[in-house]
Amino acid sequence: MPKQVIVSGATGNLGKDVVKKLTEFGYGLHINVRKGKTDAYADNANVSSYLADLAHPEQADVFVAEAIANAGKIEAGILLAGGFAMAKLTDTTDSDIEQMLSINFKTAFHVVKPLMKHFEANGGGQFVFIGARPALVAEAGTGSFAYTLSKTLIFQMADLINAEGKSKHITATVIVPSIIDTPDNRAAMPGSDFSKWIPAADMAEGIAFVLSDTGKKLRQTVLKLYNEA
Repeated sequence: MPKQVIVSGATGNLGKDVVKKLTEFGYGLHINVRKGKTDAYADNANVSSYLADLAHPEQADVFVAEAIANAGKIEAGILLAGGFAMAKLTDTTDSDIEQMLSINFKTAFHVVKPLMKHFEANGGGQFVFIGARPALVAEAGTGSFAYTLSKTLIFQMADLINAEGKSKHITATVIVPSIIDTPDNRAAMPGSDFSKWIPAADMAEGIAFVLSDTGKKLRQTVLKLYNEA
């Protein structure tokens, strides 16, 4: 049976490339679709879609439970869902912080929690998160305070998963882009040298490598896909 993987954020710019790449490997993909959103993968036999807003823990629990019921066993969780907002510390509101935490951290945590239990009961598994360079380089995050805080928690969660999962064959990898070359980012930064950015397809290649037999041997991994940016 092909490897079964949960993917959040599969309908986003990065998600589309990840789904394309993992489909090429024949993986069975289990994705969430929020209410009112179009299921872009209805005709993809490798993709099973579930109605769920991962900002709500009860919906995430049902999503993971249904994916496990359909797959039998999930071997990896690829957590791509997220968003970005600009604002310096002095311009950041409580609402800004809550929004970024919900979009970037809670959507991942709400999947990790039930999936961690599944991994523990089934011999292990892999988590792959998308980090952000500002969470590693403070100077790069001063203009996006709430976003940077939320992404910092992703790195900390990965560290805690790796510590707890060390003897259970459970690992967490964080892939850190500089700037992903997407239509949205090009529109937001039209004067940039796009050739220095990291293509979304290359991010997908990195994720596919992490899921490979060799990639499964990685530990406490932070992959910096910066290109020249």
